[in-house]
Amino acid sequence: MAPRLLLPSRYKGWMSDSPVSNDHAVSVSELAASLKRTIESNFDHVVVRGELGRVTIARSGHMYADIKDDKAVLNTIMWKGQVDKLPFRPEEGLEVIATGRLSIYEGRSNYQLLASSMRPAGAGALMALLEERKKKLAAEGLFDAAHKKRLPYLPQTIGVITSPTGAVIRDILHRIRDRFPVRIIVWPALVQGDAAAAQVTAGIRGFNAMTGADRPDVLIVARGGGSIEDLWPFNEEIVVRAAFESEIPLISAVGHETDTTLIDYVSDARAPTPTGAAEIAVPVRNDLLLNIDEHAARLKRALARRTGRARDALRAARLPRPETLLQSKRQRLDYAAASLPRATRTLIERSRARLAAAQVSPSGLRADIRRARQSLRETAVRARPALMRLMDRRRVSLESQGKMLETLSYHATLSRGFAIVRGEDGKLIRSADVAASVPTFKVSFADGDVSAAPLDGPPPSPPAAPAPKTKKAPAKDQGSLF
Repeated sequence: MAPRLLLPSRYKGWMSDSPVSNDHAVSVSELAASLKRTIESNFDHVVVRGELGRVTIARSGHMYADIKDDKAVLNTIMWKGQVDKLPFRPEEGLEVIATGRLSIYEGRSNYQLLASSMRPAGAGALMALLEERKKKLAAEGLFDAAHKKRLPYLPQTIGVITSPTGAVIRDILHRIRDRFPVRIIVWPALVQGDAAAAQVTAGIRGFNAMTGADRPDVLIVARGGGSIEDLWPFNEEIVVRAAFESEIPLISAVGHETDTTLIDYVSDARAPTPTGAAEIAVPVRNDLLLNIDEHAARLKRALARRTGRARDALRAARLPRPETLLQSKRQRLDYAAASLPRATRTLIERSRARLAAAQVSPSGLRADIRRARQSLRETAVRARPALMRLMDRRRVSLESQGKMLETLSYHATLSRGFAIVRGEDGKLIRSADVAASVPTFKVSFADGDVSAAPLDGPPPSPPAAPAPKTKKAPAKDQGSLF
């Protein structure tokens, strides 16, 4: 259907064959607005293919470009939110397919395409973009073999990131069930389209965020075969970086054996098909059972051979009978039992002889005690004068220190008419200002304490100093305060 220009009824007169009067003229802005509505309502969804020219990314993040062919040029705008989602870097000369809607910029009477999405056109452009991205990620070291992790030999839980409705997940489940049944957790994700890369990335990071028994031991990212456009989500940089950062070993099984995506280079193992990924993830249970039986039989045969060799060596040694080994020990025990009483008597006689030779008697012990007591008494008589002199010196020193303590004590000062002022907390009050600021205080005299309170108002001013007088004879000294 050809596009139609929609105008209000009051403007339809100047579109007819009859002469138009000045009363029906429209302004330029009104005409431009009407054209804008017409274009946007009739071309609200267009898909354009062409070559990029004059690509400009503004500081705001918006992209201004031209999509052209050999006969025409279409001004194109893509806002920052859509530019950030582009899977490639727009460059001049790249053939693209843009989707959006037509609009008019009224200020310059230009029609333009407001692009909502854009992708390279054709396999050639995609392959060039793929090679460029592959070189960039390889230069960062994401594909180095040093970063590859070993797959667990017998995982208990396998995480699979794929479409839950396709044939891929059925093939993986069937193959694992046939080889070695283990627990499988499926993370549903689109494997084709604009949202596929984000969902696959979320699956990888979601499995890595799990803890406890639910955390898989190995991950499988799988999808069936397809064109390069169909497999493009697995070439996205966010998917590749998520696979590289995965702490769980990851197996990529994207496409058929001849298909290669960037996730294959960064994964810890690559399977040619999803079924091959299941074969890599788990061994064959029957083969394991056969290996166990074979190793058990080999172990039994080895143990039998070793036992036979030990029996032969024991027989060759010709060890004596146990009764023969005990005969000599038993004979020695009999000899020792027979000689024990005789040896005991001999030991007692020797001890009695040594005691008699020592000539120890009660009278001798009493004489020793008398000599020791006499020596102790003489020692005490000689030490008494020295002890009395030491006690006199200590007594004189104690009396002197007591007098000094009495002189330095504040109680002697209080007996001379002085007093000590303390607050309610027991701290000394040293000025009248502090005494006036507390509600009550305690005054300590020589013979006891008195509670007091300050008078209302500020403390009285100190009296004026008296005029100097002629020096008189000094009064009787009242003594030192200390």
